[in-house]
Amino acid sequence: MAGSYVKARFDAQLPEEQKALFERAAMVGGYRSLTEFVLASAQQKAKEVISNYETLLVSEKDREIFFDALVNAPVPTAKLQKAAERYKKVTSA
Repeated sequence: MAGSYVKARFDAQLPEEQKALFERAAMVGGYRSLTEFVLASAQQKAKEVISNYETLLVSEKDREIFFDALVNAPVPTAKLQKAAERYKKVTSA
C-alpha cells in the first residue's frame, strides 16, 4: 500500500522543567501538541546532523583525492611541457 506506515512508539523521561520548556515552546510555536513539537524538532535536528555528517564525509574524500593528486602527480607529457613553455613566453612578454 502506497503511503502506509507502521506506527512505532517512543517514550522519554525528562525533568519537569524541561517538559515545561518544551510545552511552552510548542504552545508559542503553534503546534497542536507537545508530541507534534518534539517530533518536528527531533526530525529537523536529525536531518541537520545527517546532512552535516554526509558533508563532512564528502569533504574528507575530496581532500584525500586532492592531496593524492598533488603528492602523486603524473609526469608531464611532452605536449604539456611545450604548452607550459608557450604560456611562459606569452605571459612574460
